[in-house]
Amino acid sequence: MSDKPAVLAVGAHPDDIEFMMAGTLLLLGKAGWALHYMNVGNGSCGTATQPREAIITARREEAKEACRLAGAEWHPALVNDIEIVYSPEMARKVGAVVRKVCPRIMLIPSPQDYMEDHVNAGRLAVTAAFTRTMLNFPSDPPVRPVNDPVTLYHALPYGLRGPLRERIRPGQFVDVSSVMKERSAMLACHRSQKDWLDKSQGVGSYVAAMEGFTGEVGKMSGRFAFAEGWRRRSHLGFCGPADDPLAETLGDKCFVDPAYEAGLEKA
Repeated sequence: MSDKPAVLAVGAHPDDIEFMMAGTLLLLGKAGWALHYMNVGNGSCGTATQPREAIITARREEAKEACRLAGAEWHPALVNDIEIVYSPEMARKVGAVVRKVCPRIMLIPSPQDYMEDHVNAGRLAVTAAFTRTMLNFPSDPPVRPVNDPVTLYHALPYGLRGPLRERIRPGQFVDVSSVMKERSAMLACHRSQKDWLDKSQGVGSYVAAMEGFTGEVGKMSGRFAFAEGWRRRSHLGFCGPADDPLAETLGDKCFVDPAYEAGLEKA
């Protein structure tokens, strides 16, 4: 295990981390953190033309390439797309990675999202973190439980809205303006997805769509040109009540919205 504090980013599919989390991941790397990167799904459904094994291979190599650009350690996917289900068996598999990495920070998908794979990947990451200490909930493969604190941060959903079209507002903003070139380069590694997302969702320019989301979140912050948004999960079962290692590490690059924090106290 590295002497550096570790951050584990968990996405549902190859390119999800790049769309919503990669800027924050890159900034933590520049601050001296050990970076870990995992997609629960293997990207098997991200094509309209290629057979299953061909697209899985292509997307795995694209994710590894993006990982190398970030200087992160890549962790293999577990299941096919649309097979990311919330179950004890899957929680044990994600849990093995959490126990091995022993992250201080986890960057995970939004609890509200248009796609169930995204939601379930986030749920599995939460359960894997919650059970990291539990001797009687063994991981698969077996890894000894860990007792170190971990703080969980939920990313914004793709499209910045929940499944019922509601706007999701973050509680804290990370200024990723200084790493946009690197972030775009990571996303551009996922070459197989450009045509697929245009055909399936009308995305058009792949990198421009990500930059558009990031610019919109920057406007929400009222201070950054480009930002990623985060919501810090309850500390119960994970860490201390005031723990916020993201803000502590990134300093002026992380803005905690006082209005959001005040809103948490309203009945």
